[in-house]
Amino acid sequence: MSIKDAALRLADTAASMFGLLGRPIDAGALLTKAIAETGLSDFGDDTFMDPLRTFLASCAAEADLGVVGQAATKWDVLRFLVNLLRLRDAERQHSGILREEIRQPIFITGLPRSGTTFLHRMMMADQRNRAPLVWQTIQPYPDLGLRPGARDTRIARVARNLRMFEYLAPEFRALHPLDATSPQECSEINAHVFRSMRFDSNYHVPAYRHWLDADIERHMPAYRFHKRFLQHLQHQAPDAGAQWVLKCPEHLFALRAIRAVYPDARLVFVHRDPVKVLLSVAKLTEVLRRPFSRHIDSKIIGRDESARWLDGARRMMAAGDDAGLPRPVCHVHYIDLVTDPVSTVDQVYRHFGMTLDEPSVAAMGQYVMDRPKGGYGPRDYRFEDHGLNAAEEREKFLPYMIRFGIAPEALPGPRDAVQPRSGSQPEQSLSG
Repeated sequence: MSIKDAALRLADTAASMFGLLGRPIDAGALLTKAIAETGLSDFGDDTFMDPLRTFLASCAAEADLGVVGQAATKWDVLRFLVNLLRLRDAERQHSGILREEIRQPIFITGLPRSGTTFLHRMMMADQRNRAPLVWQTIQPYPDLGLRPGARDTRIARVARNLRMFEYLAPEFRALHPLDATSPQECSEINAHVFRSMRFDSNYHVPAYRHWLDADIERHMPAYRFHKRFLQHLQHQAPDAGAQWVLKCPEHLFALRAIRAVYPDARLVFVHRDPVKVLLSVAKLTEVLRRPFSRHIDSKIIGRDESARWLDGARRMMAAGDDAGLPRPVCHVHYIDLVTDPVSTVDQVYRHFGMTLDEPSVAAMGQYVMDRPKGGYGPRDYRFEDHGLNAAEEREKFLPYMIRFGIAPEALPGPRDAVQPRSGSQPEQSLSG
C-alpha cells in the first residue's frame, strides 16, 4: 500500500469513528451555497431536484463514500448547481441563446471501449466539426466579476483538477487519456440535471440507477437540457465549427429522447467484440470509483457492467439500421477503424452526404501518427478479476455479434495459466 493510500485509509477510519461518514449530503444546503456564491436564485425550473435527491440518498445508503468521496461529491453537485444558475442568467440577458439552431448533430455511440472515443477525436481533426470540450462542460461561463481583458483561467484550473484526479487514480490516464481541451462525453452535460449514467460509473448507486432505468421518459429532460447546453456553447462561439459531433455510450439508452429533441440527428453505432471490451469497461469503472469509495467489489462491478451492456447491445439490435431518424444508422466496425482510420472516417462522411477535405485528411493522419494506440497504455485484464466467465459472456452476446457481423477477438486466459515470455508486455489496444 502506498503512503497516499495509507493516509486516505487513516482519514476514512478517523472520520468514521467520529460519525462523519455515511451521513446524507444535504441538497438544500448545496442549493443555498450555490445561490450565495453566485448572487443568483433562478434555476429555470426545479425538475432536477427529484433526481438530485435520489442520487444523494443512494450515495448515502449504498456508495460507502470516504472522506475524498464526500468532498468530491459535494464539489461536483455544487458545480452543477452553479452552472444551472449561470446558464439561466445568461438566457435572461441574451434572448438569442435559445434561438440557436443545432442542425443535424452527429451522435456517436456504441458499447464503451469499442473505439467511439477514437472515432470522435479523429473527426475533431476536421476544423469544420465541433464538440463540447472538457473545460467547457465543467465551467461553461467565465468567473463572475471577471474584468474585460482579464485572463480566463478555466482551462488551467480544469487541467489542475485532472492532475489531482490522476494522483488519486494513477491508472486512469492509461485507460482513458483526457486533457482539459479534449472532446468530452455528453454524460457530463446530462449530469447537470442529475439524469446521467455518469453517476453510476463513478459510484455504486444501484437505487439511483434503478430510478433512472425505470422510465424511458426520464431521459427526456436530460436531452432537452443537452440541447440548451449546446445552444449556450454555440452562442458564445458561433464560428467554432458548423457541425456538432457528439459521443457517449449513454446515447444507446436514450434514442427516443434524441429523436424527440433532435429530429434531424445522425447516428453512428461503433461495433466491437463486446466480450473483449467488457473487461476494460469493468476495470475503468473500478478505477473511477476507487478514490471515492471505501470498499470496491470487483465482482459486483463485473456483473453489473455485463448486464448493462448486454442491454445496450440489444438496443442496437432493436434499432438496426433504422433508429427513426431521417438517415439510416451508420455502422462502424472497430477492426476497420484501427486498420484504416482515415478511410473509415471518410465512409462515415459519405454515409451522411458529407465531404472529407484534404486538410482534414492530413490532420487525421497526423493525429494517428502522434498517438500510437490512441494514447492508451498497456492493460492486463482477466475475467476472474471481475467474476466473469468468458464462455458465458460469449454466449450472451453472440446474437449481437451475429446480427452485425462482428468478428471475435482473442481473449485473455486465466491469470494462473499465463506464462509470459521474458520481456513480454501486457496487451495493448485502442479503446474508448
